[in-house]
Amino acid sequence: MPKGYWIPHIDVSNPEGYKAYMAATPPAHEKYAGTALVRGGKCEVVEGHARSRNVLREFADYATALACYRSPEYQRARPLRLPHSQCDFVIAEGYDGPQPAHAATPPAAARKGYWLGEIDVSDAESYKPYITANQVPFAKFGARYLVRGGTREVVEGKARARIVVLEFPSYDAALACYRSPEYQAAKKLREGKGTVDLVVVEGYDGPKF
Repeated sequence: MPKGYWIPHIDVSNPEGYKAYMAATPPAHEKYAGTALVRGGKCEVVEGHARSRNVLREFADYATALACYRSPEYQRARPLRLPHSQCDFVIAEGYDGPQPAHAATPPAAARKGYWLGEIDVSDAESYKPYITANQVPFAKFGARYLVRGGTREVVEGKARARIVVLEFPSYDAALACYRSPEYQAAKKLREGKGTVDLVVVEGYDGPKF
């Protein structure tokens, strides 16, 4: 069964005030076993725009991810965030289909790297060659799909129609993949076929809840 994911993008206007929200969320995350894969950390906006803070939480499935957000535990914490931040928050169904074929995977680091992408595809048929071509750099740099389209619900703010999350062995590998000649050649195939917001983020290796 596919996993479920929280993908909030946040601009924090009052870091001190925001701390109360962060302190109030563990009961919800512990109850629903929502483990933090990304929680702040280094990031680089490589296309489009993104908010300054990125979070990625993984749940057993999509229904559990939704249930955590709607739970009394999380809804008690959420008002502590609202006066101190702006948030675009999407909950997405994970992907359990074929993955890029890895010939040789770059060395793993303590913290993984991730692509968090949102796409509005304007020409679905012409977009397909890009989907084929990007498998070469994804395989080379050890990428693994966590989210690839699928069901999603925008619970706060806004999000583009298609959500993609890729996991890499390290933040350096995630950046290197994007900057590689192989990916830049693939990227040219989607230019003019859609609008993309893409941020490369460093994984989190602290307490999971």
